[in-house]
Amino acid sequence: MREIKSAAMIVNAKSRKGQELFEHACAAMKGLPFPVDAHAVRDPKDLDATMDAALARKPDLMILGGGDGTVSGLVDKLVSTDVALAVLPLGTANSFARTLGVPLDIDGAIGVIAGGHFKRIDLGMIDDDYFANGAAIGIAPQIAERIPHDLKKYLGRAGYLGWAAWEFLRFKPFTLIVGEGPTERRIAAVEVRISNGPYHGGTEVNDQASVDNGVIVVQAVTGHVKRRLVKNWAASLLRLDARHETTQEIIGTSLRIRTEPPLPISIDGEVLATTPVTARVAAGIIEVMVPAPEVIA
Repeated sequence: MREIKSAAMIVNAKSRKGQELFEHACAAMKGLPFPVDAHAVRDPKDLDATMDAALARKPDLMILGGGDGTVSGLVDKLVSTDVALAVLPLGTANSFARTLGVPLDIDGAIGVIAGGHFKRIDLGMIDDDYFANGAAIGIAPQIAERIPHDLKKYLGRAGYLGWAAWEFLRFKPFTLIVGEGPTERRIAAVEVRISNGPYHGGTEVNDQASVDNGVIVVQAVTGHVKRRLVKNWAASLLRLDARHETTQEIIGTSLRIRTEPPLPISIDGEVLATTPVTARVAAGIIEVMVPAPEVIA
């Protein structure tokens, strides 16, 4: 059984509530049986350097506080180390925390850390870039790429949704090509989700994706008209079986992905790549803290 003697915590404190959440987390962690070297990072450009400095002190556990983008942006640095990962879900969607079953409040998430239960999981990869939860092609990266700086910060979720509606009017369906040569599949698509976990945007959309099944799942929302995407998201939000009527899944350990035209890819919310790419799974590559399994009497 893994023993934790020391931990480091890095919190993305860029948001308006970032410092307050950091202080809350520090106070809640005083009850843990090991010291926590805590860092609040207000400029995201400093996250990498802060992570490197924290890892140089050789902690047993790295606690990452932020959204899915923060976790995905830093998780590469834990690969090939013996440092385990714990997540403090401080983002908007918190898809990775939902996938792990981590409570979305600070006290609940720290309770998972105190519980001391570990699980070895997969990471996804887009070319050589590891990601925790999922990548997307379609409207999501278009929104992320074009949204005005600080709109979400100052107007919150309402500002983001307003901009998303505007981008939806300008968005166009595309062609997804998976594989190469005679076995390639061509699919008319309005959205593509490259999934290591079942959640995208905080909503469970992909029943076949899991962080411990050793595969990557490419899910296409199919069709030539944008209302198919609206139908799929509505059905997913309501957990209706109709969500399966508009999707196709391709499953494998390594999948070559192209689009016509070439399109940007958002990786856990950050636009970091452009098609064509290779999506892969890195099976069982890191260890994370998760809630202890329920004991059935």
